[in-house]
Amino acid sequence: SIPEEFSLGQNYPNPFNPITQMEYSLPQSSKVVISIYNVLGQEVKTIINREQEYGYHSITWDGIDNRGKQMSSGVYFIQLSTETGIVRNKKMMLLK
Repeated sequence: SIPEEFSLGQNYPNPFNPITQMEYSLPQSSKVVISIYNVLGQEVKTIINREQEYGYHSITWDGIDNRGKQMSSGVYFIQLSTETGIVRNKKMMLLK
């Protein structure tokens, strides 16, 4: 089935340690960027940056940043954005 809208589900488990999973849906094929940001708005991890087919998708994050370092406990934000200007955000918490 084809989703009716772009969506980003809440991560689970939340809070998490050390791995969390997120689901998202795309009603049309699109270039998708999914990134993790800290509370200062700095990007710490790019999970996806590519063209994807429409449908339902799932990704995981292991708490590791783009440099391979384990992130500290705290609040992080996941953002899904598309080339068409769609942006979806969710808040999550990493606890050690």
